[in-house]
Amino acid sequence: MISVRQASLLAMLVAVLLAVVAAWLVIGDPGSVDDVGLYEPQPTPGGAIAVAIEPGEGPSEIAEKLENAGVIESGTRFRVLVQLMGFDRLLQAGTYDLQADMPVLDVLYRLRNGVVTTRFVTVVEGWQLAEIADAVTAHGVDRDGFLDAAGSHDYDYPFVGQVPDGESLQGYLYPATYPLRTGDDGETIVDAMLAAFGTNVPDDVATQADAVGLTLHEVVTLASIIEREAVVPEEKPIMAQVFLRRLRIGLRLEADPTVQFALAEAGANTEPDTYWKAALTTDDLAFDSPYNTYVYFGLPPGPISSPAADSIAAVLNPAETNYLYFVAKPDGSHAFAATFAEHSANVELYLNGGGE
Repeated sequence: MISVRQASLLAMLVAVLLAVVAAWLVIGDPGSVDDVGLYEPQPTPGGAIAVAIEPGEGPSEIAEKLENAGVIESGTRFRVLVQLMGFDRLLQAGTYDLQADMPVLDVLYRLRNGVVTTRFVTVVEGWQLAEIADAVTAHGVDRDGFLDAAGSHDYDYPFVGQVPDGESLQGYLYPATYPLRTGDDGETIVDAMLAAFGTNVPDDVATQADAVGLTLHEVVTLASIIEREAVVPEEKPIMAQVFLRRLRIGLRLEADPTVQFALAEAGANTEPDTYWKAALTTDDLAFDSPYNTYVYFGLPPGPISSPAADSIAAVLNPAETNYLYFVAKPDGSHAFAATFAEHSANVELYLNGGGE
């Protein structure tokens, strides 16, 4: 029988052997490893090489693909490292954006954790479609192709069927961060954004919308305005109640973001590289557009931005107040009022020389 001391020595020898093997596997690679099981991927120069790993492919097949594509120098070294680290059955399928002559540990890290790409595009809450198009174009995606895809209703999501004909999918491109893989086109990216909307917005949102007297599209439209108005998230349900009350009693919404959007959409924005004109003039407020809620009653034809889930939830669950007006304070919060006299006093306080 092996004594406790002998077993301990054997374990130490095995550990040393594994360390030697690991050093052989990574020698010559620019990546470094302090612990074989803990590795941070290293940036590598060069153009992207797309490698598709299919479900069911084992380490030998994957190693051959990687070596043939020029991603790694030695398929044998890759296979041994996979076995050494116990990742035989843990490599994930997917299309990976890799590069020539990458450190083998870097490649293994990506396949083990499903890191299919190092490129991501972020859709920020409150962005309009043109801003999203700018973001994806910066990553090499064709702008016109993306805008065409965002104007199509040919997607298999129930909520898309409720978007009126002629309206784009603005408002339904959910604000989040998305991976961009080699070969992704506008349709693929739009589909991912719509899928995120479906995941983050309740399935029964259309039923809830009916309960507040709106269609789903109207809920998203109002939420998109609130997204642009609110700085303090806790104020969103209060704003929702203000707007819903104004709709019910026949008052114009008079929401500045709708004017900003109308100016940008018409190309009338006088501020270069800005989609949301900061200082609106009297002429701006009179700008003739169906999106201008200072001119037209009711909601605009569609969303003006991409609302977050809490803005949609605010419309579906508005606060119980008797407010009809609000004005921004210097700190970004708002002063709410039930009467025009109170509102006028708030405007004088916060916009005409008073304030906190």
